[in-house]
Amino acid sequence: MRVESATAWRPWAVAGLLFVAVTVALAALLKLWVLTALPVGFLFGFFLQKGDLCGASAMSEVLVMRDGRKLLGVWITIVVGMAGFALLDVGGLARLSPKPLLWGSDLVGGLIFGAGTVLAGGCVSGCLFKSATGNLNSMAALLGMPLGVALVEAGPLRGLGAALKATLIKGPGGGAMTLPSLTGLPFWAVAALIVAATGIALSLGRRRSRLAAGGQASPSQQAAAGLSPWTRALTRPWRPWQAGLAIGLLAAPAYLSSAASGRNYPLGVTHGVYHIAQLATDHGFRHVWKAAPAAPAGAAAVATAPGKPLVWWLVLVVAALMPGAWLAGRLAGQVRLLPKPPEETLVAFGGGVLVGAGADIGTGCVVGNIMSGWALLSVGMFLFGAATLLANWIVTHFYLMGGGLRDLPWALSRSGNPRQGGVS
Repeated sequence: MRVESATAWRPWAVAGLLFVAVTVALAALLKLWVLTALPVGFLFGFFLQKGDLCGASAMSEVLVMRDGRKLLGVWITIVVGMAGFALLDVGGLARLSPKPLLWGSDLVGGLIFGAGTVLAGGCVSGCLFKSATGNLNSMAALLGMPLGVALVEAGPLRGLGAALKATLIKGPGGGAMTLPSLTGLPFWAVAALIVAATGIALSLGRRRSRLAAGGQASPSQQAAAGLSPWTRALTRPWRPWQAGLAIGLLAAPAYLSSAASGRNYPLGVTHGVYHIAQLATDHGFRHVWKAAPAAPAGAAAVATAPGKPLVWWLVLVVAALMPGAWLAGRLAGQVRLLPKPPEETLVAFGGGVLVGAGADIGTGCVVGNIMSGWALLSVGMFLFGAATLLANWIVTHFYLMGGGLRDLPWALSRSGNPRQGGVS
């Protein structure tokens, strides 16, 4: 792996910072807040690639590598994002909109999605950032994802998707079923308890790790010891928890950006990929790019404009995610075409179709349903995440590890010591 020298990374880093600063300034100047999706997507892609933080790989590596560090990075993203959403809620800056409990969609969608992620070699965001740095299988999987979504949106799976979306269970008071609605506690209180419990658990785990390591630096830490902080941060891989922290800190600004652009929900990418495919193949859209004006008290509801909704915030996030991931890979010398055996690429395409279909049935992916949905404390998203993890582990056991039925319970329950590595 060729890493940029102590000075060669600077023009690329400056170009990235200028892109973020200029797009934010332009959005503020024009009051065109949908443009803030560009820096959000760019930074999201940069952080994902720096930590190699693919949700599907994070799940599979628990079995294949006996390594739970990436899964911990995803959890840190959730908890930090949750804390940010609590601040937005308490400050009256956002109206939190957790997804409802559609138990059929969440369960079936999660199972299909989780199985597909193993065959595709990544979730939607994982395939996006891996494609940006040259992974051919991820490119093939990305081509299959819009097809999977289309099968549910307008194809032979449309009836199944509609039937499953009818399995709605409302929470107390008629709203979405969430942990706050079930416990009667405000969102900020539940979030505070989870953040505190996570902090305590991480502190205890860190102490045990230090004792086990005997205070010695790892080889990667020793290799980076002579670099300046900026060079180390921009040209060396990040630990998963560092990438998770960065993405978690991005979650609240992303929510504000999304809400100001007519989409009141945090980060998501699946339908951004689908909308880009629609732009190339379809027409007759209802363009969503700004928040609808609030109706006066007592006024009749305004009819929705006809056409298929096309959310430009999602389109711009996905469009900017890949350049951000490419820049992160370029600075670390990780951009190179990774050809794969044709049969693997074909399987990845099929996995991408399953990922797209599962994400549409389940109303989201790892980013929208787990990173964002868990941070909003949605019970439905917890069900989707559990189904995704179970399916991911089962297919990992059979497809990646060549396991059999007899040792399946043992494989899913066994834990081990973390090791360096990844599944791609």
